[in-house]
Amino acid sequence: MTQLYHYVGPVEIATAVAAIPIGFAIRQLQDVMRWIKETEQHINRDGSIIATFTIDQHGTLHLADRHSEHVACAGGKPVLSAGEITFVIDGNKLEVSAITNQSTGYCPQTSSWPNVANALQLAGMAAPGHFSSGYEFRRCRLCQAINIIKDDVLECALCEAALPEEWNF
Repeated sequence: MTQLYHYVGPVEIATAVAAIPIGFAIRQLQDVMRWIKETEQHINRDGSIIATFTIDQHGTLHLADRHSEHVACAGGKPVLSAGEITFVIDGNKLEVSAITNQSTGYCPQTSSWPNVANALQLAGMAAPGHFSSGYEFRRCRLCQAINIIKDDVLECALCEAALPEEWNF
């Protein structure tokens, strides 16, 4: 069964971005170029552009500016995955060079990868075989802080309490 991830970040953020339009739906490769142009995205000197992404309940990829909140990109709705995606543009050629599940608003597990790969395939883009960088998240039972696990250390970055071994959102 496919898991839906609900927004778990601060309520204040979800409230602040509630009026922002949902992320740009990507149904074909040309939609990425249209999103870049219509939203006046900055392309880095190396031809790359990093974006916030979500995969909606129907498997559609949505893009928003990298500095935007995932909850805004998803229109506040549950997602199949979320993170950051890097595209490299070389003339008329566009490819996905990196993709992560880094979203502290939804905290998707790395097991959400098949949903990402499917959304990219549906949009006509080749997907890497897995997340370039996959992150594990835990909520501290003591202070409720959202933590990104680094170096397999299961300790809350805020209060130093032990974190659960299993994903707990």
